[in-house]
Amino acid sequence: MPEAARTADLMHFLDASPTSYHAVAELARRLEAAGFTALVGGEVWGQLPNQGFTTRDGALIAWRTPAVWSRQPGLRIFAAHSDSPALKLKPHGLHERFGYQMANVEVYGGPLLPTWFDRDLSVAGRIVDLAGTSHLVHANAVARVPSLAIHLDRSQNSELRVEAQRDLVALLGLASSEPDLATHLADLVGLDPNQVGGHDLFLVADQPATRVGTSGELLASARLDNLLSVHSGLSAFLAAEATDDVQLLVVHDHEEVGSHTASGASGPFAEHLLRRLSQAGGFSQDAHHAWLDRGWCLSADVTHAVHPNRPDRHDPTTRPVLGGGPVLKWSAAMRYGTDATTMACWARACRAAGVEHQVFVNNNSVPGGASLGPLAATRLGIRTVDAGVAVLGMHSIRELCAVADPAAFAAVARAFLAGE
Repeated sequence: MPEAARTADLMHFLDASPTSYHAVAELARRLEAAGFTALVGGEVWGQLPNQGFTTRDGALIAWRTPAVWSRQPGLRIFAAHSDSPALKLKPHGLHERFGYQMANVEVYGGPLLPTWFDRDLSVAGRIVDLAGTSHLVHANAVARVPSLAIHLDRSQNSELRVEAQRDLVALLGLASSEPDLATHLADLVGLDPNQVGGHDLFLVADQPATRVGTSGELLASARLDNLLSVHSGLSAFLAAEATDDVQLLVVHDHEEVGSHTASGASGPFAEHLLRRLSQAGGFSQDAHHAWLDRGWCLSADVTHAVHPNRPDRHDPTTRPVLGGGPVLKWSAAMRYGTDATTMACWARACRAAGVEHQVFVNNNSVPGGASLGPLAATRLGIRTVDAGVAVLGMHSIRELCAVADPAAFAAVARAFLAGE
């Protein structure tokens, strides 16, 4: 696919995926269009299709199995996460204050909070009716988190401190406005407000992905962390040819809040799916464990490019840059899953794809983040390498990457899935 078309497709995916639930719906749509069969997790599957997928809330797993299972098939997993830092609406959080409609929120994950002020914000997520049916909703430009004018606190430019409960309550409009947000959202999904049983709703950026730079060489968008990885993984998965290995695309939810949920990397979603696959292949429990021991996982998440104004916060010798290619992530403390064996697996895939890669390590004085790689490795016992695309402004409401890097990462991921 030409670069312009690939980038346009990525931008469409970003714009179609304001929350993890929307991302999974878009993934499902694309997989079905490519001939993959959707299966419901709560049903008995019996004989499995060679190409299929299943979803659980904001998580999805797709697979491609060999036409005929050999006695010792391999296992290749591309894993990413669908969620991003945001502000989540609290239940019963709508109220009036000083003549305004307001929405009480809780911080989800670790967003760069100052970037959320004075932005046009959408409300997006899912509404679940009393029958238990989920309805996706996306209400454009209905909220703002107003900042305090500099005249009212002149210390803000030097000493800004965001107190979440005080400062992040979102303004939805005038108290006299009709309808209120709850009614508006119910109307959008065709429900009476009395039919609403619960919701998972987030404030998200109401601005489309945009190419920037003098030649459009950069991409600015919300949720590059971690939809860049999800889109690269999907592109690689659909482009990969069937081999003697089982290939999986795994997209978990809730990475930004620790992954300890039924659809997170520390939960049973992937473990149960792998057991159902191996049972379909006729594996005993012993053969199943041996299969996992032969497996490889590429854990994909964005990483930090060196900041041009604050290079002091980065390692002094190892500094990834935008446009420099995909990035291997390494940590002596195993905050990432990479070790020598999986580093070699990554190097083979990069060489097979003809892609130059970079390396990220932490400055010893600056504690870094983590990824779902060690969680998946601990849960499944599969050798794991962590890698991703370099970005600036990670956890900002608008992040930045180079246009060329996601395609290069997808090429490496395709080589990895093919066992090259």
